[in-house]
Amino acid sequence: MNLSPKAIITHISVIGLFILASLVYFYPVLQGKAIYQSDIAQYKGMAQERDAYKDVTGEESYWTNSAFGGMPTYQLGANYPHNYVKELDRLIRFLPRPADYLFLYLIGFYILLLCLKVDFRLAVLGALAFGFSTYLIIILGVGHNAKAHALGYIPMVLGGIVLVFRKKYILGFILTALAMALEINANHYQMTYYFMLLVLVLGLVYLIYAIKEKELKHYVASVGILVLAVVLSIFTNATSLMATKEYADWSTRGTSELTVNPDGSDKAVSKGLDYDYITQYSYGIAESLNLFAPRLFGGSGGEDLGKDSKAYEYLTNQGLTPTKAIEFSSSLPLYWGDQPIVAAPAYVGAIVFFLFILGIFLVDGKKKWWLLSGAILSLLLSWGKNFPLLTNFMIDYFPMYNKFRAVSSIQVVLELCLPVLGILGIRELFKSTMDKTEKLKALKLSFFISVGLGILIFLLKGFFDFEGLRDETYRGYFGDELMTMIQRDREAVYVSDTIRSLIYVALAAAVLWFFIKDKINKNILVFALGALIIFDLVGVDLRYVNEDDFVRQRQVNEPFQANQLDQMIMQDDSIYRVFDPQEGINGARTSYFHKSIGGYHAAKPRALQNLFEYHLYRNNLQVLNMLNVKYIIQQDEEGNSFPGVNPDANGNAWFVDQLIPVSSANEEILKLKDFNSKTQAVVNNREYPDLTKLRYEVDSLASIDLVEYRPDYLKYTSNNSNDGFAVFSEMHYPSGWNAFVDGEPQKHFKVDYALRGMKVPAGQHQIEFKFEPEVVETGSQITLASNILLGLIIVGGLGFTLFSRKKEDS
Repeated sequence: MNLSPKAIITHISVIGLFILASLVYFYPVLQGKAIYQSDIAQYKGMAQERDAYKDVTGEESYWTNSAFGGMPTYQLGANYPHNYVKELDRLIRFLPRPADYLFLYLIGFYILLLCLKVDFRLAVLGALAFGFSTYLIIILGVGHNAKAHALGYIPMVLGGIVLVFRKKYILGFILTALAMALEINANHYQMTYYFMLLVLVLGLVYLIYAIKEKELKHYVASVGILVLAVVLSIFTNATSLMATKEYADWSTRGTSELTVNPDGSDKAVSKGLDYDYITQYSYGIAESLNLFAPRLFGGSGGEDLGKDSKAYEYLTNQGLTPTKAIEFSSSLPLYWGDQPIVAAPAYVGAIVFFLFILGIFLVDGKKKWWLLSGAILSLLLSWGKNFPLLTNFMIDYFPMYNKFRAVSSIQVVLELCLPVLGILGIRELFKSTMDKTEKLKALKLSFFISVGLGILIFLLKGFFDFEGLRDETYRGYFGDELMTMIQRDREAVYVSDTIRSLIYVALAAAVLWFFIKDKINKNILVFALGALIIFDLVGVDLRYVNEDDFVRQRQVNEPFQANQLDQMIMQDDSIYRVFDPQEGINGARTSYFHKSIGGYHAAKPRALQNLFEYHLYRNNLQVLNMLNVKYIIQQDEEGNSFPGVNPDANGNAWFVDQLIPVSSANEEILKLKDFNSKTQAVVNNREYPDLTKLRYEVDSLASIDLVEYRPDYLKYTSNNSNDGFAVFSEMHYPSGWNAFVDGEPQKHFKVDYALRGMKVPAGQHQIEFKFEPEVVETGSQITLASNILLGLIIVGGLGFTLFSRKKEDS
C-alpha cells in the first residue's frame, strides 16, 4: 500500500499488464466483435421495450409490458437518479465487454493481496491465478454478467476489511465503503450473500484471536467501523435495494399466499424457494475432484474432441463421412456428473491447488484459518442435496439462505480462498528468516499430497461406470454402440486430464525446489510460476470460451431477428399479447418483438407463475382471454409455425356485470377454473371489504377503449350509461400504479387474482393509469445524501492520511 512515486509507477505498470492480459484473451473485441452470451440475449429480449422507449423519448420507464404480462424494470437495467456509484463503476470497467470483467477480476484481487501486505510481484501472480479460474471465465461465456460483476468487487471489499483489522482504520473504511457500494451496485445479491458467509467466518476467526491476544477493544472498534462502512454503502444504493425488495416480495422470491396445489390438495407453505429448486444444481462429492483435474466428470455437455475421439473413429468406421463425424465429435455429451447441465468444470488449477496445500503448511495464524475454513465451508455447501445434513440446516435456519438457487455456485468462495492462501504460502518462502529445511519439508509434503490425490483419482477410475443422468435419452438417439464409445471418451479425458494436472504439479514443485536451493531468484520464480499457471488455466479456459464465441456486434445488440410470423403479427398496431406455447414462461424471444406473457428471469412475477401452473398449463382459455392474448403461436401438420388468432381475447379493458366474492387467495385462483372472464370478476373480499356491490348493469352500448399507450402510462375512454366495474388486462402491482378518473385520483383493486379492476361512474370519462413509484423518489433522496457523505469522507480521509504521513516524514 506504499504510495511513493516508484510504487505508483509500479501499480500503473501492473494495471497496464492487466489491461493487456484482458484484451489478449478476448482479442476479438479489438476487431469490433462481441461475445454472444445466451443469458444476455434473453435479457435484451426482456428489456427491449424499456430500451426502445428510452432511445426515442430519453425518459426512463420503470415498467414494461413486454414480459410476463407486465413487471417493473427494476431488474432490467433501470437507471435511477443520483446513482453516482454506477457512474464510477462505468469508469472502472472502461474496456470492451467482456474484457472489462476480466480486468475487474485482476485488479480487484491485486488490491486484496496488497492489503494483505503481499509483494506486488506475487500480487500479480495471484491476480492471474484468480482471474483465469475456469468458472470465472465460463460465466462470461454464457452471459452471467451480473455474477461476474459482483465477483470482481468482492476481493476489494475483503481488502478493506483486512485493512481495518490491520488498524488502517481510515483507508480500510474508505475502501470497504466504496467497494461494498460497487458490489451492491453489481446487483447479484446471491454472490454478495455467499461472500458475507466468508466474512462471518473471517470475523469468527479474528474474534477467537482477539480473545487470545486480549485485543477485544480493537476488534469491537474494527467491527463498528466496518458496520458503518457497510451501512453507508447500502444507503448509496438505497433506490435499487428498496426497489428490489419491493419487487422481490411480489415475485416468486417472496412468500406465496397460496396453500393449495392446482388440484385443490394442501400445499406445504414455504417462505423461500422450493428445496428441490434450491438444490437442483448440487455439486457431486466425487465431482469436486475436478477442482484439481478439469474433466474428471466429462467437463461439459458439449465437449470438442475432434478426430481424437472414440466416437469419431466409430462413426467413420460405420461409413459416415469425416465431415459429419467431426461435426458430431465437436460437441460430445461427455458430462456425466450429478447436475442437470454444466457448461464447464469449476477448475481452479492444479498448480493453484498445490500452492494452496503448501500455504496450509507454511502460513500460520488467523489468515490461514479463515481462508481454510472458508474454503471448506464453501465446498461442503456446494454439495447441496448430496450433503443434506448441512444443507437442510442452512435452508431451515440460516437467514435468507432459502432465497437462492444453484447452491453449487457457492464454490466461488473457495475459488477466492485457494489462490490467496497459495500466494501467502509463497510469500513465506520468500522470507529469509524461515529455515530451508522447513521450506523443503513443506514443499515435499505438499507435493506428495497433490501427487497422492492424482494417484487416488486413478484408483477411483475403476469404481466409476461413466454413466450420466441423461444417457438413456442419448441412447435412444444414438444407439448402444455409439453411447459405449462416448463413455470410452469420458474415460479417456478422465485419464488424460489427471496426467495433465500431475505434470503441472511436478513442474511447479520443481520451480519451487530450485528457488529454495538458491538456483533461481524471486523474479525467475514468479515468472516461471506465472507462465505455468497461465498455460494451465488458459489452456482449459479456451476449451469453453474462445474466438468462436464472438460474433458481429450487431448480432449481440440485436440478438433476435423478426421472422415472417413476427412481421405478420406486427401488422396489427393495436395493444395485445402474444403467447408461444413452445417458449412457455421461460423465454424472452417473444418479448423482444411483442407484448408477451412469457419471459426470462430468475424472479418471475408470482401471480403470473401461478396462473401458468394452475390454469395455462391446463389450457384454461378464460385466463388467456383475460390476459388479452390475441395471438397464439401454433404449428400446422407440417410443423410450420403460424400466428393463430384468438377471437375471444377480452381486449384491453371491459365492463363486467358481476363480482364473485371469495375470502382467500386459494379461493381466488381456483375460482378462475369456472368463471366467465368477460362478464364476471373474482374479488377477494378479505383484501377489499368495501367492495360490497356485486351486481352491475352493462348495456350493449357500454364501452371502454385504450386510446394512448406508453409502458408506464395508459389512457382509456369509457362510455357507460350506468355505474360500472371495469377490468383491465394489466398486471396488478401494489406499489406505484396510480389511477385517475377525469384527473381525480381513484382507487383500483386486484381482481381475477392478477389483474386491475376499478369502479367507473356512469357517463363518459377519461381513465388514466400512471406508474409513479414512490420507492424511486424516496430512494433517490437517500442515495444523493449518502453519496455526498461518502464523497466528503473519502476526500477528508485521504487528505488526513496524506497530511499525517507528511508530518511523520518531517
